[in-house]
Amino acid sequence: MTTYIRQRGLLVKDQPVLVAVSGGADSVGLLDVLVRAGYQCIVAHCNFHLRGAESDRDEAFVRELCERMKVQLFVNHFDTLAYARAHEASVEVAARELRYAWFEEVAKENGCQAVAVAHHQNDQAETLLLNLKRGAGLRGLAGMRPKSANPMVPNGVPIVRPLLCTTRDYIEHYLQDKRHINWVVDSTNSDTSITRNAIREQLKTYSKSEIEHMAQTAEYMQGYADMLDGKDTREAGIAKLYEELREYNFAEIDKIYDALQKGEGGKIFTSKTHQATIKKGKLCVISV
Repeated sequence: MTTYIRQRGLLVKDQPVLVAVSGGADSVGLLDVLVRAGYQCIVAHCNFHLRGAESDRDEAFVRELCERMKVQLFVNHFDTLAYARAHEASVEVAARELRYAWFEEVAKENGCQAVAVAHHQNDQAETLLLNLKRGAGLRGLAGMRPKSANPMVPNGVPIVRPLLCTTRDYIEHYLQDKRHINWVVDSTNSDTSITRNAIREQLKTYSKSEIEHMAQTAEYMQGYADMLDGKDTREAGIAKLYEELREYNFAEIDKIYDALQKGEGGKIFTSKTHQATIKKGKLCVISV
């Protein structure tokens, strides 16, 4: 994950980062990795009071976790149902708007460089399938980006997603087998009347590689969207390079792109039909 953070330019170590922690495996894993990697973490926890005693259990768990890890914690209590009624919104939309607006406040008050959230490759796959069910164009298929604007405050502190490089299974393996850290489970995740939960259940039948490929597809679509918009991003660069090399059938275009950016002279990449070598900052392709 630290390599992914560095490659995508998500975080630096000399400024604090606000980490959204619900108490679930994903956010607990995110916090543990960032703290162990030396990032200056501050935690934000939302109590939406939607699940009775379970909501309070989650808050107590996060408080104990932060105390043990010696991380500063901010907690906010929301009347989510009242907000939903007042704004004629679903409970899910209300909770999303409340938390992202509050994250901006806490991040600004504490001079945070970003708000880190725990979306991972399974979430990315869910987003793709959800958008497909609704009908989507190129940008809908691009899914979530590693770094994006706060949906409630577009010009505010950015949102980063350091876990988009890994799967839910690996996060649980990391916590359970490597770090021996517990987490809490949101009982509403099993409610398949919620569309995203139903898609999550569907994804349980997918293999790890299938989920990774779906997440990779989203990243490719991000590149094509950026290329069409004339943006000079890593994703756009990879998309352009793919179009230039598509007839040669190279499998790791992203690695070729990164090697070119680093000027790794002499590095060789092969496909079934061609070989590519970096010479004097340029890519030379020959048939084999």
